[in-house]
Amino acid sequence: MTDFPGSPDSAARERDAAESASAFAHPAVAPDRTAAYGDHPDQVVDFYAPRDGRTGAPLVVLLHGGAWRSPYDRAHVSPLADFLARRGFAVANVEYRRGGDDIPRQRDGAEPGAGSAGPVAGRWPETFDDVAAALDAMPALASRELPGADVRRIVVSGHSAGGHLALWAAARHVLPEGSPWRLPAPPSLRGVVALAPIADFATAVGLGVCGGAVTQLLGGEAGAVLDGDAGSVLGGDAGAALGGDAVAVERAAHADPGVLLPTGIATAIVHGVEDIVVPPAVSEAYVDAAARSGETVGLTLLGGVGHFPLIDPSADACAVVAEELAQLAW
Repeated sequence: MTDFPGSPDSAARERDAAESASAFAHPAVAPDRTAAYGDHPDQVVDFYAPRDGRTGAPLVVLLHGGAWRSPYDRAHVSPLADFLARRGFAVANVEYRRGGDDIPRQRDGAEPGAGSAGPVAGRWPETFDDVAAALDAMPALASRELPGADVRRIVVSGHSAGGHLALWAAARHVLPEGSPWRLPAPPSLRGVVALAPIADFATAVGLGVCGGAVTQLLGGEAGAVLDGDAGSVLGGDAGAALGGDAVAVERAAHADPGVLLPTGIATAIVHGVEDIVVPPAVSEAYVDAAARSGETVGLTLLGGVGHFPLIDPSADACAVVAEELAQLAW
């Protein structure tokens, strides 16, 4: 991670490790049904019915995080899906294609993982192809697989990189003209609840979030972030943050929630004050950008909470997440 003022100390890192261990200690919860929205093995959705058997339950579409990288899949948020199902929601836990060592190149001349010790982040354009396809197919899929779900009441939620994708999915009608993912009208959503999202690319790049994952997602090199002061671009221009990389800058116009505003979709963000994985400054920059566009985005900052309690059913923060979802869904 790029160093920046206020870089986390050892105590913060120990807290983050403990929170991560707790969140990932829960065994995966098997879905009630699984359905495909495409031909690729990753183009699937796991469905969880509300545990109380109610009908007319609002549907939460859940997009997992993991820096858009292949080692992290939907299984790690299946305990959260089950937690929400026990709270009376129907849940669709979406898988999508992520970056990995099998990607031949993200762009001409760029080899996978260059400048990074791990898998490249994201697949361009497949990650976005999949999220768009999953959301477009969701009403029909959910009606078939979860007859008790009310597909007129869909809330999209996601954590970290999945929070980015949730915000992006709600902004497809404001994508640039000619974008393959652009919708002619706002999507039929009750709203978005983004959990510690990578919501503003300039700020995320400036802070070196997830080892340069944003730059990789856009086809750049993980190490090619900011020659100068990281703080100089926080909440600023993505082009400056990306070092003038023409391809990455052009792609950011189609992928950065921080520039896809206003959406007209009710949006709430939940972020831990102690988050050192995606610092809350990233969400604050998005909220500020929304305000400049004339839109109000709700931001709940949870004291004493880091990155992972938001998806940990044993943490109090998870109850806050459920309440935010309920406020938009019911």
